[in-house]
Amino acid sequence: MFMGYEGQYIHYANAYNPSVETDRLVGPSFQITPGLDPSLRDLTIAMLKMATHYSAMEAFVEVQSRSEFGAVNHALCAAIRQLLKDYLIMVAQLETQYINNPNFTLHVMHLHTMPTSQTLAQLYSLGQELLKKNSLLAQDPDESIDDFDDVDNILEQLREGGELAPGSMSKKLCKGGNVLGLISQRLATFSGDPATGVLLQTLLREASRPYMAMLNEWLHHGGIRDPHAEFLVKEQKGIKRDKLEEDYTDEYWEKRYTIRDHEVPPQLDAVRDKVLLAGKYLNVVRECGGVDISKEVKDVPKTFDDPRFLDNINGAYAHANASLLHLLLTKNSLTTRFRSLKHYFFLDRSDFFSYFLELGASELRKPAKHVNEGKLQSLLDIVLRQPGSIAAQDPFKEDVKVRMNQMGLTKWLMRVVSVSGIDQDNPDGGIEKYQTPAPQSSENEKDIIGFDALELDYLVPFPLSLVISRKTVLRYQLVFRHLLSLRHLETLLVNSWQEHSKSTSWKHKSSDRKVELWKRRAWTLRAKMLVFVQQLLYFCTVEVMEPNWQILMNRVNGDGTEATEVTVNGTKQVNRTVDELMQDHVDFLDTCLKECMLTQGKLLKVK
Repeated sequence: MFMGYEGQYIHYANAYNPSVETDRLVGPSFQITPGLDPSLRDLTIAMLKMATHYSAMEAFVEVQSRSEFGAVNHALCAAIRQLLKDYLIMVAQLETQYINNPNFTLHVMHLHTMPTSQTLAQLYSLGQELLKKNSLLAQDPDESIDDFDDVDNILEQLREGGELAPGSMSKKLCKGGNVLGLISQRLATFSGDPATGVLLQTLLREASRPYMAMLNEWLHHGGIRDPHAEFLVKEQKGIKRDKLEEDYTDEYWEKRYTIRDHEVPPQLDAVRDKVLLAGKYLNVVRECGGVDISKEVKDVPKTFDDPRFLDNINGAYAHANASLLHLLLTKNSLTTRFRSLKHYFFLDRSDFFSYFLELGASELRKPAKHVNEGKLQSLLDIVLRQPGSIAAQDPFKEDVKVRMNQMGLTKWLMRVVSVSGIDQDNPDGGIEKYQTPAPQSSENEKDIIGFDALELDYLVPFPLSLVISRKTVLRYQLVFRHLLSLRHLETLLVNSWQEHSKSTSWKHKSSDRKVELWKRRAWTLRAKMLVFVQQLLYFCTVEVMEPNWQILMNRVNGDGTEATEVTVNGTKQVNRTVDELMQDHVDFLDTCLKECMLTQGKLLKVK
């Protein structure tokens, strides 16, 4: 009977059908032949629950060991199978006692089976909960309704070629981190029961072994060995580095590797970002450097209850981060790239640019839609290769390109400010929405000229494009167009003074006192305008950009910070994270835009 079979006086209930999988998973219910003493009947019914639980757990192990349920479920089933073997050993010992010990009664047997009965009851409860999560048993009405709102699950099923047949939308599997999370949740619930705590800790330790193997592979080698899609990190294999040569967006960094929110066990919830970044860093270094910088670790934690569990994650993260920083700052010369961007977009040492504007003046006076970009690009190439200029020594001058933006700077900024003002949760969203604004013309809007439409673009190879991304280049372009407008206005005022100085009517004193007074006012106004433009240009470059640039460089180099130093490939470098470096770069550009008064709608309207 304890092995789930019928006997002479105890039979399966009529509703139980052993050939139906659902009935076997719930376990058989038994009925006892009438006429048994009531006290003995109660003891028998109590012990028959153990037989029900054993039969159900045997069916559970059989079903959950299928390949689609993943390695964590398989490890859990292996642990449960071992407990069921111990149960069978106990049954054999009880049989021996029954045969050889004349004092062995039903009450004595009940006392011997009580600890094992509690263990099986806990296994049965856990198994039933897992089966409901796997949609193998009937769910509560509220849970089944929630399944239809699981949009992510439906979309994932469609992407994998599944069909939305009746009942398929609510079909989901509880595997990987979900299983570990469920066991952890029950462990917290039964924390006051020592025996149950030991049982659940054993199950959690054994079930976490394959998950820890996947975690260590990701942390120390950047690889994902996850055939059953149960690891917390998900790889989008369709997003490849090759596409970044043409359009280096943040897609590779943000979407190539993502976290499955529903597959994160509680033990990793606090360090989920570190886990994700550690493997991402290793993959970037491997793809860009062509070398494998995987950390050779022989003795790594293999279960969640290992005391070195968190130290293992922190150590792997520190190694991967230091390796990627070393790649960016040394081999790919990130600081030199920053200086190159400063030369071209912030007009630092811009002797070449003044010459370029002089050569291209005739082309830039045309309406923007009639400007020949190829001609301007040729002129820029000539200027950048001019011997003796600062740009001639720049190794990245080939990456600078001329572009014509069909929307005026002020109108563009007004749209960005209006969108950013609406979307308070995503202040950067307004800028990203207008990376490539479509030209819109109206009857009341006249075409802008080339000077107002001119902007520079900058081609950045991977992995530098992780730091100098499209959204940061966009910010550089906004600052550049603002400085260009001030430089162009300054040139117009100087040219106006030169023209007036050559004109006879302006040089010679007029006999009419009113005309002479008007001329004096015009000269004074032009002088004040010129001084104002020069002061504004000085403020933007010297008072805003230069100090913030020094702050950025100090943070990149680690000067004046409390960061510690680590040694990578024999070179000491500041122990900072790559994501902090990315954010510092964006913050630097946002600060420049704000302090140059390019993010305030009222000031833009005045402009």
